[in-house]
Amino acid sequence: MRIGIDARFYSEAGGLGRYTQELLKELEKQNTSDFFIIFVNQDGWKDYQPQNPKFHKVLANIKWYTMPEQLRLGQIIKNQKVDLMHFLHWNIPFFYHQPFIVTIHDLILLKYPSRQASTLGPIKYWLKNLGYKLILHHAIIASKKILVPSQFVKKDIVANFPITPEKIDVTYEGITTFPDNSLKPEILSQLKITKPYFLYVGVSYPHKNLEKLVLAWEEFQKKYSPNYQLVLVGKKNYFYQRLDKFIQKNKITDVILTDFILDQDLPTLYQKATAFVFPSLYEGFGLPPLEALAFNLPVISSNTSCLPEILGPAALYFNPTSTTDIAKALNHLISDPNLHLQLVSLGQERIKLFSWQNCAQLTLLAYLK
Repeated sequence: MRIGIDARFYSEAGGLGRYTQELLKELEKQNTSDFFIIFVNQDGWKDYQPQNPKFHKVLANIKWYTMPEQLRLGQIIKNQKVDLMHFLHWNIPFFYHQPFIVTIHDLILLKYPSRQASTLGPIKYWLKNLGYKLILHHAIIASKKILVPSQFVKKDIVANFPITPEKIDVTYEGITTFPDNSLKPEILSQLKITKPYFLYVGVSYPHKNLEKLVLAWEEFQKKYSPNYQLVLVGKKNYFYQRLDKFIQKNKITDVILTDFILDQDLPTLYQKATAFVFPSLYEGFGLPPLEALAFNLPVISSNTSCLPEILGPAALYFNPTSTTDIAKALNHLISDPNLHLQLVSLGQERIKLFSWQNCAQLTLLAYLK
């Protein structure tokens, strides 16, 4: 069988890029007679070098969420005569009607459609959002099989679309192994980290709830301790710039926005932090807190969406809508050394449940159904 994979996110930072990279790496290790056509954009063409002769890359230099994606991508795929196509995100060509599987990572598009998450004007945003919803609906209804990263997302899809649970396979994701885990203390000085610190790694979209986190941080400083810093790691795009203005307007101190951090430098930030804090209102899986657990870093997490399912007993939970509850959780962690040790121990057990190898094996099984 000729299996196509839309890997245009391969070179992107963040969850979709990580999923694409790790899935391909592990699929190449599987013992299969299938032949794989990997569709990549220009950046992916440079970065992705197949190690398995059954994997062949094809250039599809088309930006996602665009009209060329809708009008041209389908023909590029058809030219390769694939028997089954795997789209790693819901952004598929609306008129693509060949057999395909789709990975739906979450339903954030439906749950958080606020214009706060867009730089577009109201009319353009409404039209674009309507188009996104139509494509998402088509992806879910017309697909042969849907892959999701958690039971939470599976239940969410079944609750919102007229499909049966049997159409959906849960393929839990894994934990990334960083290329270099060596400590680089100079990174802390470069970022002006001068105190013990709480760490967040990820994007700053509204559902990530970072404005609420920094307000809780202000409360934590006033009520409990001024001796810590809050370090937020993520590329300084429009949303992080807006968060920066929010911090300045509210005169909140000891918050560091690092901008993009290379993978080889992230381990230092994980290993030197006091704890990892994850205030998200909605997640489909939640890779960053699992990465933190892998570095023996205790996790303080929102109690919403999939996070209790993924993190289990290995996190201290809070209500993400309450600044007081978030501040109390931060203080609870630093005030109880036994809790710190317990969370680290539970974290080491928890991460054993997740591997990219298992994700790839379950994905391969889905291709064959």
